[in-house]
Amino acid sequence: MADPTMPPSHYHEFDHVNHYWDKQKQKHIAKILPGEFYLSRSDILIATTLGSCVSACIWDEQMKIGGMNHFMLPNTDKEADNVLWGSQHKISTATRYGNFAMEHLINGLLKYGANKTNLKVKVFGGAKVVGYMTDVGERNINFVQHYLKTEKLVVVSEDLGDFYPRKLLFDPLSGKVLMKKLRNLHNNTIVAREQSYQSAIASSKIDGDVELF
Repeated sequence: MADPTMPPSHYHEFDHVNHYWDKQKQKHIAKILPGEFYLSRSDILIATTLGSCVSACIWDEQMKIGGMNHFMLPNTDKEADNVLWGSQHKISTATRYGNFAMEHLINGLLKYGANKTNLKVKVFGGAKVVGYMTDVGERNINFVQHYLKTEKLVVVSEDLGDFYPRKLLFDPLSGKVLMKKLRNLHNNTIVAREQSYQSAIASSKIDGDVELF
């Protein structure tokens, strides 16, 4: 059983991510927000709540490592090789777009020992939580499906679209995902968070380098 008094072991580039102890599940949980990603090879759960954003849960079951991202707005006028994978500020800025978010997550997994041929994927999100965000959700879905097909990654399952926010809990070691559609939830908090995220990414610049290996 995990010790609630001991923080989970994680890579230092994820120090800014909120970690907490879940008494019911008896596990530490890392909660990511829009524009963030997280990966681990520890006995920890990765959590997020999605509206029109999309999350990809990717793991290597043999090497016991996995991660999850949370993104929207995949289309930019920047190529993927103009992004820096590095400091917290550059990570949170660069991963705002889907193509960058996917490459950062996959690069991180490979950096810490995953084999690309072993990677499996589950994808979620893209809900039409409010009318004006409809195109955003659809664009995110279209992007992630196209990206995974182009990269020839194995998609084990997906739950995309619909009208309800989703709460995810991902086990990076096994690839198991617990998903709950929040049918009775007032979407104000989720929508406000995504609106703020959308505004921030529209006014930020990206620089640096990244390559997929």
